[in-house]
Amino acid sequence: MRLALVLALAFAPAARAEWVSRTVDGTMGTRIVVELWADDHAAGEAAIDAVMAEMQHIDATMSTYKPDSEVSKVNRLAAREPVPVSPELYSLLSTALEYSRATRGAFDITYASVGFMYDFRAHQRPSEAQIRSALPAVNYHHVLLDAAHHTVRFTQAGVRIDLGGIGKGYSVDRGIEILQERGIRHALVSAGGDSRIIGDRFGKPWIVGIRDPRAGPGTVITRIPLTDAAMSTSGDYERFFEEDGVRFHHIIDPHTGHSASKVRSATIIGPKAVRTDGLSKTAFVLGPEKAMQIYNRIDDIDAIIVKLDGTVIYSKGLEQLPAPK
Repeated sequence: MRLALVLALAFAPAARAEWVSRTVDGTMGTRIVVELWADDHAAGEAAIDAVMAEMQHIDATMSTYKPDSEVSKVNRLAAREPVPVSPELYSLLSTALEYSRATRGAFDITYASVGFMYDFRAHQRPSEAQIRSALPAVNYHHVLLDAAHHTVRFTQAGVRIDLGGIGKGYSVDRGIEILQERGIRHALVSAGGDSRIIGDRFGKPWIVGIRDPRAGPGTVITRIPLTDAAMSTSGDYERFFEEDGVRFHHIIDPHTGHSASKVRSATIIGPKAVRTDGLSKTAFVLGPEKAMQIYNRIDDIDAIIVKLDGTVIYSKGLEQLPAPK
């Protein structure tokens, strides 16, 4: 019996370290990509399974399109009474309000008080009268958090929140945390325009391209070498429709209720995706110069902005990047 066991082990196929990857469309309304270096294929697949399960959990918790999600419950009840929420959602709401303060309200999850009336697939937008009526509810100061009881409430009727501007970045960070807990040291997790990388590609950095906002999906304005970093790009080409020569897209200016159109795209590079995701919309609302002033005051991020005329500007922490080859 012992001899048989030894022989079985001797002739068993050796585990082979390799790159394992998977792409899934539809979760969180976007494309999820996971690529990692695993000691063996089965371990890599199991790690990716865990990441995808976490993405689905976050979507079920925070989607405004799911009536039974935590965020949907908050939107239904918080104007009437404090709503207890999970530690996970409470923490993310706290982070969202922190970014609202840092960006002087340019990032504001209550944009959904107007934003829910847009349907970009159906090419529908609210009337000016509807925007004027709903706009007073757009103000992050209307969201009150109670740390002692882990509750959230709204100070007035009509307030809605949407974590779409920060949720994908959070999901990417959670994916990376799950991989690290499983001993993965070289990986990329991406959800739409939000990505985070751990490690390198064995002596070489990961190369991430920034899309040209007015060209095809495969055309980039520059490529950036990254190691142990997160990157988020927001663009007016993600979800939009055009009407009478005007582009209506999903990044809503909290001050006006209209699509924020002061830049074509903004890319933020930093330590975590929840941070880069939350800050990447700021330039659309404030404009490139004012946004860059904010970015340059934050020590752990860098920024690349494509202005309306196609000019590319960089934060002070980045040297001029070479044109793509």
